[in-house]
Amino acid sequence: MKLFFTILFCLCFIFGETGAAAPLQADTIRVALQKGSETIRLDGTGVLAIADDVEPLRLSLPVQLKRVMNGVSVNGRTVRKLVASAPAVLIVNGKGYRGTIEITPSDKGLLVVNELPLDDYLVGLINCEISSQWPMEAIKAQAVIARSYAVYQRETRKNALYHLESSVLDQVYDGCDIEDSRAARGVQETAGEVLTYDGRVIQAFYHSNCGGHTEAAENVWGSPIPYLKGVDCKYCQSAPSVKWEQTLTLGRIESQLRNSGYKVAGLKDIRPGRRNASGRLTDLVLVTANGRQTLPAPKFRMAVGSTVIRSTNFEVRVVGDNAVFAGAGYGHGVGLCQWGAKQRASDGFDYREILSYYYPGTQLVKNNGD
Repeated sequence: MKLFFTILFCLCFIFGETGAAAPLQADTIRVALQKGSETIRLDGTGVLAIADDVEPLRLSLPVQLKRVMNGVSVNGRTVRKLVASAPAVLIVNGKGYRGTIEITPSDKGLLVVNELPLDDYLVGLINCEISSQWPMEAIKAQAVIARSYAVYQRETRKNALYHLESSVLDQVYDGCDIEDSRAARGVQETAGEVLTYDGRVIQAFYHSNCGGHTEAAENVWGSPIPYLKGVDCKYCQSAPSVKWEQTLTLGRIESQLRNSGYKVAGLKDIRPGRRNASGRLTDLVLVTANGRQTLPAPKFRMAVGSTVIRSTNFEVRVVGDNAVFAGAGYGHGVGLCQWGAKQRASDGFDYREILSYYYPGTQLVKNNGD
């Protein structure tokens, strides 16, 4: 009987008297871990679960949850929503996560959302985006821009089911398994700090390395952003991916362009078009069986694959049935250059100086967590 009341007390503490999941704290973030998976595996120690916001649910762990016609199948029962928490971490598909895990059906499979304190999220993110073995001032710069980006997206998507993707579509986040003390220190020593422009938290875009000059936002997304104009950066030349080459068949490129909705038939040649002030290509000319067509370079890169064509700063030549690309930099090039920040930190710049260099005109302020 004593054990029963202990469990009941824990449920009330975590889920509230009504059984609905109570907020973890004021400054939390919701991150989509899985979208479209037919099954997921949930495990952990001391896991507490509630079904459909009202009913405590006993789980036999580890448990496999499956998308079924009417909802989520768990231990032979169908629910519309499952929220789980644990004293330490929850394990989803073998990876540990802090906070709560919310599982709901979506049009394609299961939607798995991790809600957790913002700074816990940031500690887990550091070793996904950079390395906690980098100079501390670079880690602190990364913590501030990741927090700023998350806060901006949380406000923008406040009515959505989640605030952030856990992939390069937003920020890479793989849970708490790769947390360490240096990552935690970088987050703690910048606690609550965000970058603002004209009194508002900024879209703190960043990328791996710029190849020599960061990019203006309008050259990638079409709209100018005053604090994302592009700056000279010679600090990332030691990055392992600063120079790259890639050879692709014209057939593969044509197929990927068509899959992305571009009407390309009989691709024969690819020619560099105009370049902007940062040295990146603005557009490309595709020579096809039906003539020539011009395609914006950022859209070409995303269609062919952003990890294949690593930046829009490249040369291209066609040899036989192959296109040979040779370029510099990795990423869209907008905002902070992570490898540049690493070198600037090694050169003695503190994180405030690093941030003001890559985001000119911004102010570093304490966010109130609202």
